[in-house]
Amino acid sequence: MDTILYSQLDAVAVISMNRPDSLNGFTSELCDDLLLAFEKAQRDQSVRCVVLTGEGRAFSAGADLKQGFEGDRTTQGKLLFEYGPVLAAIANIPKPVIAAVPGFAAGIGLSFAMYCDLLVMAEDSFLLSPFTTISLVPDGGANWLLVRQLGYHRAYQLSIESERIPAERCVELGIANKLAPADELRDVTINWAKDLSKRAPLSLAATKKVMRHAMDHDFHSCYAMEAEIQNQLRESDDAAEGVAAFFEKRAPEFTGK
Repeated sequence: MDTILYSQLDAVAVISMNRPDSLNGFTSELCDDLLLAFEKAQRDQSVRCVVLTGEGRAFSAGADLKQGFEGDRTTQGKLLFEYGPVLAAIANIPKPVIAAVPGFAAGIGLSFAMYCDLLVMAEDSFLLSPFTTISLVPDGGANWLLVRQLGYHRAYQLSIESERIPAERCVELGIANKLAPADELRDVTINWAKDLSKRAPLSLAATKKVMRHAMDHDFHSCYAMEAEIQNQLRESDDAAEGVAAFFEKRAPEFTGK
């Protein structure tokens, strides 16, 4: 994977976009490598949490416009068959994915950061939807993500004014979960991921599945899904271990079974 650095620290896989000279601008190759990296993290049973970040001064500046018009695919094709599968991989991997944003995340980079399950931003970083400055529409699901998080009026304003959203404001708006000093961003994020990886993996996966379903389905279908999954989890070895550890006043040892 030429455009990706992949490493593992304890139960945490760290996937880092490695095109710093282009501010981690997205290309077809980067999308392919990201997809392979998430597939690797999903297959590896020793991985219980994933951190997605970028090398250098930015998480991602968005699509690499120098290479964005090369190849046989249309822009629609790139969104559907290059970006779309990676976003689906983030949503469908049964493990928490935490974005760590250094510098800034703009354009499709903003979409990738927001589409992760959790988001940590460097204190001096920002998010940006710059599309009106180049006569395009927010993409990569940014319209859906921003409207659901901020409401229509605020989302529309931020997008058409191409307003930078500082990290502190992102936390206030509920877009980001945590801030970290710029020089400690990766350590803070990985340590959080390590803490989460000690939680019951079946529970982490099931909660992610139900809450992603809840984002665009009605109450009753969500309630039914909860009941079905809860019934399955209640019969798991990990549930028995969790209850036993609670009464024995010790830390549980979850196996994912």
